[in-house]
Amino acid sequence: MPPPVNSLAQRLQALCDFANKDDPKQFIHPVIKAMILHFMLGYDHPFVDGNGRTARALFYWYMAKKGYWLTEFVSISKVLKQAPAQYAKAYLHTETDDNDLTYFLIHQLETLQKAIDELFAYLARKNAEIAQTEQVLKNFKLRGQLNHRQMAILNQALKQEKVFTIEAHRHKHGTSYQTARTDLLGLSDQYGLLEKRKQGKGFMFYVPDDFMTRVGAPCTRHCEE
Repeated sequence: MPPPVNSLAQRLQALCDFANKDDPKQFIHPVIKAMILHFMLGYDHPFVDGNGRTARALFYWYMAKKGYWLTEFVSISKVLKQAPAQYAKAYLHTETDDNDLTYFLIHQLETLQKAIDELFAYLARKNAEIAQTEQVLKNFKLRGQLNHRQMAILNQALKQEKVFTIEAHRHKHGTSYQTARTDLLGLSDQYGLLEKRKQGKGFMFYVPDDFMTRVGAPCTRHCEE
């Protein structure tokens, strides 16, 4: 149950003052303070909709303000959605125990730790993918025959990009339409690394399902051309 509506303006002003002023006589760790802001906005519930999103945005804002730049890449919302009942209970336990924030703070610290763990797991996966990509391209038989723009396309394809267009390729590399067209047609018609399909008056270029095999397999007919 949110507080009475007639006290809302005063409570929001107090919350803003708390967020923007640090009491030199009473230190609160920035991470804890960010979580208190999260709780209070959610508890005061000033909006018809979007209170949860705004509360989490306030948390992110304060963390960024205090120099916790890694928070920009951490998703607490994703973790909260995995167990929404626990999030609600953290509010209820606080509210039913004389507003003891310990319940909410413990829950949010666990949530933040899980979000950080997920971020590092994601980075580890991406680093492994990049290492694999670099190794594949390093051993690629046609490496010396392709220009840097074509090698960039293969790099993107190895990173799971599936579709390429002449216009997008042109803008990405700041080149002419004809040069971009030649790059993509070379990869499809000459080297067989992409599949060309008619789309309206032009072409779309797709990464084939056996792309890794085509890139990693020994060069055959193209080496003789």
